[in-house]
This record gives sequence, structure tokens and C-alpha cells, in this order.
Amino acid sequence: MSELSQEFRPYIARLAGAAITLFARFITAVRGIWEGVEPVPRQRLYYANHTSNGDFILIWTVLPPRLRARTRPVAGSDYWLKSRMRQFIGQDVFNAVLIDRQKEGREEDPMEVILGAVDEGASLIIFPEGTRNMSDAPLLPFKKGIYNISTARPDLDLVPVWIENLNRVMPKGQIVPIPLLCTVTFGAPIRAQEGESCEDFLMRAEQALLSLAPEDEEA
Repeated sequence: MSELSQEFRPYIARLAGAAITLFARFITAVRGIWEGVEPVPRQRLYYANHTSNGDFILIWTVLPPRLRARTRPVAGSDYWLKSRMRQFIGQDVFNAVLIDRQKEGREEDPMEVILGAVDEGASLIIFPEGTRNMSDAPLLPFKKGIYNISTARPDLDLVPVWIENLNRVMPKGQIVPIPLLCTVTFGAPIRAQEGESCEDFLMRAEQALLSLAPEDEEA
């Protein structure tokens, strides 16, 4: 990349971010619902259901600007470093915390990378199912990552976030999005309790998230 384009890269990234949020709002008319927590500038980990590649974009879009500026999605480097365009969007626009999901040959422990971002003051967006849910179940079993984060940083609030309808806007294999109303509902924060087992915490975290889902999606 030329020296001139490097100089303007932050400005281009801000314009791209504004364009992405504007497009997301245009297609989904997305509405943020703060049920159990207020949108205040406090460090948090937002954990959500995962049915679309656009999930973190929708969460990022509904956050107030002062929260959005300090919130980073956790994402796989294998996807976001595949091309220059993806790298620009992932690193420059969203400032994603990129982790290597391949155990063999990786140089950094993903948990150390995530905790490093927390220690730098960032709020995070994470999807504890680990992959997109293409099943009929409302949620896939949670991975233990959020338990490890909560026990390592016990003062960090974990906020459940239910994303409704985005999987219908961008079904797998669909190139052109289908305009539909979407909501992003934020629930009451949780933390791992002292002495709580991983299994018990993950069950509690799943239930906190499911409690935000519409009845037809819980079934």
C-alpha cells in the first residue's frame, strides 16, 4: 500500500464503518433493546447467539458511538486475513481481536490474546457457540471460553445479547440480503460465581441468553 493511502487509511476506515452501519440499518431497520442493562460507557463482554456472518455488525451498529468506539469483536484470523479487503475491514474498520482457531502451528494462545484486549480496556463481542448455528436448536452448546474469561477477569460483566431475524436477512448461500426488521436485545449481566463449575456457569449463561429470545425461537 502506498504511503499516501497509508496516511488516509484511518479516514477511509471511519468512512467504511459509517457506510456499513448505515447499510445495516437500511436493510434491517435494526433496533437495540436494553432490557436488563443500560447503554453506559462501561467495559463489558457482550456474548450473543450466532446465526449469520453479520451478527457482530448488527451488535456494533446498535451500540451508541461512545460504546462502539471501545468495543471489539473477537473473530477468527483464518477468515479475516484471507484477503486485503477482509484484513482492512477486520483490522482497520472493526479493530477486531483476531485469534488463530487452528491449534496446530499457532504462535499465540487465543485466551491470552483475548485477555490482553480486556486488560487494554476494550469491551468485546463474542459468540460462545463457536460457530454459526445452522441447526433447528435455538443454541448450540457453549464453548468454555467465556467461563475462562469470567474466572480470569471476575470484575468483567458478561452481557447476553439476543439477535433476532438476521439469519433470515442473510440465509446461508444468499448473496443479496432480504430486507427484514431485526432486533438486538441486551439482557442483565452475569459473572462466574466463586466456586461455580464450568458446566453450571455455561448452563446459566445459556439460560440468560435464551430468556431474551422470542417464544417462537425458544421452542
